Amino acid sequence: MLALSSSCRCFLFDKPTDMRFGINALSGLVRNKLGFDPMNGDVFIFIGKRGNQIRLLQWDKDSFALFIKKLERGTFERPILTGTAITSTQLSFLLQGVRLESVRYRTRYTPLKRA
Repeated sequence: MLALSSSCRCFLFDKPTDMRFGINALSGLVRNKLGFDPMNGDVFIFIGKRGNQIRLLQWDKDSFALFIKKLERGTFERPILTGTAITSTQLSFLLQGVRLESVRYRTRYTPLKRA
């Protein structure tokens, strides 16, 4: 089961992906191109060339889970990131079709980090 919590780390593959790829090919991209262990429980996100299909790959304790969402109309936004990390909130917005550029967060308390 795909679990999207705030403690879950999510990583976006920055290039368009062939949506015929299955679990083995996608986990190979994670290991060889992103440099991560695909069996660490993180969520890895792949968006197709046309932008109308997204695949999420996650290791779920004893097996891989592959979540596929294909839009009948419209496309998924390909976020502009400095790295490959994306928050679970951003992923939820992405799946719902919310424009990430237009999202504005209100100020919240954040504890100071001590050195």
